[in-house]
Amino acid sequence: MHYVSTRGGMAPATFSDILLGGLAPDGGLTIPDAYPVLASGELASWRSLSYPDLAFAILRKFATDIAAADLRALIQKTYTAEIFGSEEITPVTPLSDGVWLLGLSNGPTLAFKDIALQLLGHLFEQALLKTGGHLNILGATSGDTGSSAEYAMRGKRGIRVFMLSPHQKMSRFQTAQMFSLPDPNIFNIAVRGVFDDCQDVVKAVSNDAAFKARYSIGTVNSINWARVAAQVVYYFKGWLATTERDDQTASFAVPSGNFGNICAGYIAKRMGLPIRRLILATNENNVLDEFFRTGVYRVRTPDQVAHTSSPSMDISKASNFERFIFDVVDRDPALVRHLWRQLDTQGFFDLSITPYFQAVRESGFVSGSSTHRNRLDTIRRVYQESGLIIDTHTADGVKVGLEYREHGVPLICAETALPAKFEESIIEALGRSPERPKGYENLEILPQRFEVMDADVNDIKDYIAQNAG
Repeated sequence: MHYVSTRGGMAPATFSDILLGGLAPDGGLTIPDAYPVLASGELASWRSLSYPDLAFAILRKFATDIAAADLRALIQKTYTAEIFGSEEITPVTPLSDGVWLLGLSNGPTLAFKDIALQLLGHLFEQALLKTGGHLNILGATSGDTGSSAEYAMRGKRGIRVFMLSPHQKMSRFQTAQMFSLPDPNIFNIAVRGVFDDCQDVVKAVSNDAAFKARYSIGTVNSINWARVAAQVVYYFKGWLATTERDDQTASFAVPSGNFGNICAGYIAKRMGLPIRRLILATNENNVLDEFFRTGVYRVRTPDQVAHTSSPSMDISKASNFERFIFDVVDRDPALVRHLWRQLDTQGFFDLSITPYFQAVRESGFVSGSSTHRNRLDTIRRVYQESGLIIDTHTADGVKVGLEYREHGVPLICAETALPAKFEESIIEALGRSPERPKGYENLEILPQRFEVMDADVNDIKDYIAQNAG
């Protein structure tokens, strides 16, 4: 398999070629030149596989240039009961009749992003050991990517992590999880602004080819293709766990801010997984919901981004969205470039008046949004019906998912994080604190290491240069 850029300016590359990078050299996103399609009977043969074996069967289709034995070894090293709490890795639990919770938050940082980033840590380390090189990872987080990346990369040889987060806009738990890490290869930068300011800095640095090459800049944000590929696996796992027939469809409800998680579900569907609906849930920052309802993709200015109780979705520019639009416009890179120029100059583009909006409507996506009150009500409802406590982001997904529920079609709700990460909202909803996993009891009182900086690209470049490996 080879990879191309959504903007057409990159020669076809292998999985290993794009592994350590973020944006393509032309500013686009890397994407397979064609999606792998399941062979007849292949899906049925996967029903008895363990999670590591399923991950190998799927990821070998994307990482064709990595030796099978090496890829299998890295996957087996990643997906263990010791790291993820059970052999299931992503257990499926009933919430009510025909509604399931896909448990994705049993990794080291209690968030779904561990599923991909734990594997990326091993892939990155192996790649650097082969070349003797080093990597300075630059990332942006609205809450969970940062801690998942830092825990995956802490202590890894040849790797340093520079993580940008919006100052004082994450939960206390999320903040402490990142800032309390003592590892010398971890650098936290609290940016005065919102997540989109952090993301803009990462993109600006990634677009500076000379700086990127001089300081070996890579990324673990969801623009990294390997991360998206690793997330494809648990859509297959969720479907296999909730269906009985190989032609049976299921729908997935997915909380979405940066479009990375649900983009993986879209790719699984393109591969042939019988997904009926991809139900995209936003919070009050409903840029993506607006697009799927109207065809207009309109980003918000920083002062228009609401600070909500599902903060990891407080995003107005969905980085992975470009991959989906690339497919929608028949993979025309010139048109993608035109649309993103419009976005940069006008703040929006509109597909509703083009033939391409029909492709959006036929893609399987539906959408909805949720408010703080909706989240609290959904947390109460799920607790009353199942005895389970879900976090605020998962509640956004469940709320919108139930609005699109269809009789006879399993509804699989993707868990975002454990409720302990958003204790204040759980107390507000249920009048009690969620249980904390062992080892997290006193997280917020640990010493913290971080730098507060403006969203100034040059200042942050200087900081990286001073501390780069």
